[in-house]
Amino acid sequence: MAAAKLSLSADQYSCSVCLEVLKEPVSLTCGHNYCLDCINDYWDTADKEGVYNCPQCMRTFNVRPEMNRNVMLKDIIEKLQDMEVAVSPSQQYAGPDDVPCDVCSGKQLRAVKTCLTCMASYCETHLRPHRESEAFKRHKLEELIGNIEEKLCTKHQKVLEIFCRTDETCVCLLCVATEHKSHDTVTPEEERAERQGHLENSISKLKQRIQERENELEEVKEAIMRIQCSAVKEIQELEETFTSLLQSIERLRSEVTGLIKDHEKREVTKAQEFILQLEKEIEELKGRDAELAQLSQIGDHIHFLKKFSFSSLTPGDGDLPNVTFTGDFLPETLKKDLTDLKESLEKLGSLELLKTSETSELCILI
Repeated sequence: MAAAKLSLSADQYSCSVCLEVLKEPVSLTCGHNYCLDCINDYWDTADKEGVYNCPQCMRTFNVRPEMNRNVMLKDIIEKLQDMEVAVSPSQQYAGPDDVPCDVCSGKQLRAVKTCLTCMASYCETHLRPHRESEAFKRHKLEELIGNIEEKLCTKHQKVLEIFCRTDETCVCLLCVATEHKSHDTVTPEEERAERQGHLENSISKLKQRIQERENELEEVKEAIMRIQCSAVKEIQELEETFTSLLQSIERLRSEVTGLIKDHEKREVTKAQEFILQLEKEIEELKGRDAELAQLSQIGDHIHFLKKFSFSSLTPGDGDLPNVTFTGDFLPETLKKDLTDLKESLEKLGSLELLKTSETSELCILI
């Protein structure tokens, strides 16, 4: 709990000029503390006017005050920083996917930087000498490198600092001085910049190609929509056309059937009337036949001669009425028209008309 309170109160150990934790803290007579470099830089700008004040409380000093190092405050800050590492070890310890500190003994803390000069990675605590000591100022700090061996020359075990364009490989300085001496070499930064340009150009072309393909995709999707809408429209029009055609055919069928039935009725009526006429005539002829037969049976000659008449021997007008009947109900022109209509419908039923436009119309739509 005490460690947590120290951590929370660390803000009071911050410099009001740089807003960071005090480094080499010095105290003014007004009681405020600053980094030695921060207050010196601040007052260097006030040398021309000869008036110096505290950046925090603005207390004025006519003479530039002499700086007094606050050794006790420095020790407190260092202890506080050490305790900050110990406050939440679960968050600082290296996990399976983290790079561990190469200096920590026992359970290793999470590394934050890699030194290519030392060929080691450090946590915040063990990195402090590289940041504060002059002896480490020339060391090359890099972002974390998980496998430092990849940065080493396999032949000389030196840092790979040069790129050989001739052999397309990274080499160390000893390689450049020996087998790569006459080769075209540049710094990795230069080669990266050039290749980055090629990479960005390729990315730009890829994005352009993607955009073109996406535009084509949209065009094809729109073409599909047009095809589907056109198909729905044409099916609707086709349904209406065929419905109208079927209605016309049905109407024609009904009318022609009616004509045939009317003609049939007339012919049958005429035939029935003729039958009645024939039956009547037959009945009359049978009556006369009976009379003549009865006359022929008379035995008395005088009586026979009185009854006999030559006019009665004549059967009457034997000519039948001139009556004709026909079973051809439809005119030849109508038959021909119906035959032509049937052939046209059979031709429409053939798929040959549809096959000719299966691909061409799709290309036109797209």
